[in-house]
Amino acid sequence: MFAKLEKWQRNLIVLWLGCFIAGVGFSELAPFLSLYVEELGNFNKGQLSLYSGVTYAITFLVVAIVSPLWGRLADRKGRKLMLLRSSLGMAIIIGACGFVHTIWELLILRFLEGLCAGYIPNASALIAAESPRAKSGAALGILTTGYVSGNLIGPVLGGFLAQVFSIRLTFVLTGFLLLIVFGLSLFFVHEDFVPASQKKKFPHHSFPLAQFKNPSAIIVLLLSTMIIQMGNNSITPIISLYVKELMHGVGPITIAAGIIAALPGVSTLLTAPRLGELGDRKGHGKILLFGFVFAVIMYLPQGLIASVWTLGILRFMIGISDGALFPTVQTLLSKDSPSSLVGTIFSWNQSFQALGSMFGSLLGGVVSNLYGYSGVFIFTALSLFFNLILALIFIPELHFSGKNKQV
Repeated sequence: MFAKLEKWQRNLIVLWLGCFIAGVGFSELAPFLSLYVEELGNFNKGQLSLYSGVTYAITFLVVAIVSPLWGRLADRKGRKLMLLRSSLGMAIIIGACGFVHTIWELLILRFLEGLCAGYIPNASALIAAESPRAKSGAALGILTTGYVSGNLIGPVLGGFLAQVFSIRLTFVLTGFLLLIVFGLSLFFVHEDFVPASQKKKFPHHSFPLAQFKNPSAIIVLLLSTMIIQMGNNSITPIISLYVKELMHGVGPITIAAGIIAALPGVSTLLTAPRLGELGDRKGHGKILLFGFVFAVIMYLPQGLIASVWTLGILRFMIGISDGALFPTVQTLLSKDSPSSLVGTIFSWNQSFQALGSMFGSLLGGVVSNLYGYSGVFIFTALSLFFNLILALIFIPELHFSGKNKQV
C-alpha cells in the first residue's frame, strides 16, 4: 500500500513520523532544564534563575542567527541533506548533554544544539516544494500535527523517564530517538532536487528580496510568525502561576496547569489539517483572517476570568487559531517564493519563530511583573491585532477580490 502512494504522499508520511519523534525529543527535556542546571552546581536562587534562563534562551538565539545560512545551503544542496545534518547533529549533542558535569559544558552544548537545529522547517520546506501546489496547504497542515502532537507527548514522556530513570538518562534516550529520525530521513525520504544556477539564486543580496513577487508580503508573513510565537510563549512563564491563583492555591495545581498548557496543542492537532484543506479550497487569505480575529477574541478575556475551567476552554480555542495561523503562514510563504528559495524562506521563518520564543518569554515575565497576569493576555491580543492590521495592508491574499478567491 505504501508503495502505491505518490512520492509526495510517502514523503509526508515519513516526515510526519520524523517530525513527531523530533517534537517529542525537543520538548521532553525543556521542563526539566532548570532542575538539571540545579544538579550542576551549588547555586543560590538568583544564580539558578539566571543560568536556567540563559541555558533555555541560548539555543533560540543561535537558531535565529544561523537558520538563514542553513536555508541558503538547503537551496544549493537540497533539503534532505539539511534533514540529515540536523537530526544526526542533534542526536549526538543532546545525547552528550547527559554526560556534562558543569554549567559551562551544558551551555556549550546548548549553543551547539542551536547550530544543529532545523529539522522541522526543512521538512516543511521539502513538503512545500515536493507537493502539488493545490494540495500544499493540506499537506503542511498534516505535517503540523506531527510536531504538535510530539510536543504534547514529549513533556509527559520526559517526566515519566526522568522520574523512573534520571534526567541524565533522558538526554541519552532523546539522542537515541533522534538517531531513529536520522535513519527514517536517510532511507525513506526522496527529493527531486535540481539546484538553480548560482547566479540566478544569489545575485548580490545577502537576503535576495528582489527575487520575490511581493517582498513586503514576505516580510509581514515572517513578522507574523514571530508575533504569533511571541504570543504563545508570553503565556508560558506565567500559566502555572495563573492557574494557582485561579485555584486559590488549593488542589492538584501542577496537574491542572499541565493539562491547560497542553490544551492548545490538542485543538491544533485536531483542526490544522482541516483548516489547511479548507484553505486550499476556499483561499488561504480567509483562513489567515479567521485565525487572527479568532485569536484576538480568545486572548482578551483570558486575563479577566475567575474560573480555571473557563481558562481551559479559552486555551483550547487558542489552539484552533494556531492551527489556522502557523500552517497558513507557511503555505503563503511557499506560494509566494521562487522554488529555488523555498529552503531559504523557511529557514528565515524558523529564525523569526526562534526570536518569537525568546522575546515572548522575556516580555511575558516583564509585562506580568508590571501589570499582572491579565496584562500578559491583553498585551498578546494587542500584538496580534497589530499583526492583523499589517496583514490586511500588505498581504494580497487578504484583499478579497475575484482574482484572489483561490490562491
